[in-house]
Amino acid sequence: MTPPLKRVVMRAPGDSLRQAKPEDWHYGAGFDGDRAIEQFGVFADLVSASGTEIIWIEDSGDGLADAMFTHDPSLVTDKGAVILRMGKPGRMGEPDLHEAAYKSAGVPILGRIEAPGVVEGGDCIWVDENTLAVGRGVRTNQAGIEQLGALLAPLGVSVLGFDLPLGNGAEACLHLMSVMSPLDAKLALVYAPMLPVAFWQLLKDRGYTLVEAPDDEFAASNGLNLNVLALTPGEVIMVDGFPKTRALMEQAGCKVTAFNADALCIPCEGGPTCLTRPVWRE
Repeated sequence: MTPPLKRVVMRAPGDSLRQAKPEDWHYGAGFDGDRAIEQFGVFADLVSASGTEIIWIEDSGDGLADAMFTHDPSLVTDKGAVILRMGKPGRMGEPDLHEAAYKSAGVPILGRIEAPGVVEGGDCIWVDENTLAVGRGVRTNQAGIEQLGALLAPLGVSVLGFDLPLGNGAEACLHLMSVMSPLDAKLALVYAPMLPVAFWQLLKDRGYTLVEAPDDEFAASNGLNLNVLALTPGEVIMVDGFPKTRALMEQAGCKVTAFNADALCIPCEGGPTCLTRPVWRE
């Protein structure tokens, strides 16, 4: 999840976000559709400037406000994409957008998660090339984890489920990636108080160094201080306004770029990682 990012699926928000009602999407204080669209543009420019090819999904005014968070509706392996099934009811239309984008881009489809299974990409973390950790919580269930395991077993990938806390409730977004972001090979930013114990043990057993994000910035950001995107090993993009988290990553040897996302990421419960679905890393 940290080698150089070469190809990514993104969706530039448009009318679907501009016209979104915060109460329908669990968006918080500070949400402003027009400002969020501007802030997304700045973020997209940072991704593009790194040399990453962007596969764009069009916002056709379909009303899918959360579809800008392209990390969640699919998962990409070395052999192709898995089309997931969303745990948030308002997002059920998004996986079809990803399937169409992959077919157009020539990316093979390995399979699809079917009802009653649900899996969101934000719950999936590659610990190494043969181990996928999956958070079991409000957005991802056991049936989905079992289906994903069956799809990936022929690739030699072990899928391991870990129970997540309820956090701020069933309506809020808490993914496994809400409490862990890979920064470099065997280096990760974590919020230790909410890490599943067995997952923490797995990371330590695999030789990971864990940078622990501060409590106050995790609370102030709704966890988005932890949501950072690795463009290359040790080179990351984060949401601006959380200097202690940034300093900790820099002390661990990371190069950090921040962008203003007070109308985009903080109220909409999704950060730089959520806004991207990596398709190919070098």
